[in-house]
Amino acid sequence: MSDPKTISSKDLKPIIGSWPYESGQINVRKIRGENNQVKIQMRVDLGILQIEPHGRPDGQRPHHYESLLEYHQKECHDYIERNGTDLGFTLNADECQGLREEAVQYYKRYLANFVLEDYDAVIRDTQRNLDVLDFCTKYAEDEADQLAMEQYRPYIIMMNTRSKGLLSMDHGAYRTALVHVENGLTTIKDFFERFGMPHAFRMSGEVKVLKALRRQVRGFLPVDPIRKLKSQLNRALRNERYEEAARLRDELNTMLQEPNETK
Repeated sequence: MSDPKTISSKDLKPIIGSWPYESGQINVRKIRGENNQVKIQMRVDLGILQIEPHGRPDGQRPHHYESLLEYHQKECHDYIERNGTDLGFTLNADECQGLREEAVQYYKRYLANFVLEDYDAVIRDTQRNLDVLDFCTKYAEDEADQLAMEQYRPYIIMMNTRSKGLLSMDHGAYRTALVHVENGLTTIKDFFERFGMPHAFRMSGEVKVLKALRRQVRGFLPVDPIRKLKSQLNRALRNERYEEAARLRDELNTMLQEPNETK
């Protein structure tokens, strides 16, 4: 029978009790562990997850590689070197399952890093998970494995885009932030169209998040006078204020002609 003192010494209650769980909140922090190494911790309902900030989140090195994805990418590269083509290279069901489980680890880390506002780390891990989706789509033997993670693509694109936009805003590069957001919206729209669901774009929660960020970014940019006039003209026409619309149309035409007159 185990020594009760030995059992009690392994009780995590003092650690967990010092950091209360808050329902509905993503509770994360950075701490220094052994050898003064930085670790990320996430408080969940049943305890605490500890995450490595670099490499594979659980600190493992499958097949002596940084991740299963890196291992399979190397296997694919070697296959092409031997055969001159990737035709015939495939991932079986167990390999795809392993990649999916690994992707969940990276998801938890990029979620934690987003809360910590480490946007570079979020960009790194979201791009890495997009690479997993592309790799499985291309090489999985079974169609179910090819499509298993595609439902998460809009969310990963959104988090990647959001982090690029916020990082640019932190540096005062608002036009760059706007370009990132527009590109992200276009990529998500292409995704829905590719799967024959163009109407899902407008209803997408990810799209709503990026459109809100776009409005936020535009608030930091000088107002485009032509865009402003077009918006006012459209509003006047919708509300049947035709005299105002005629005036705005004249102003708009004058503004559009000005560049030609100065040439």
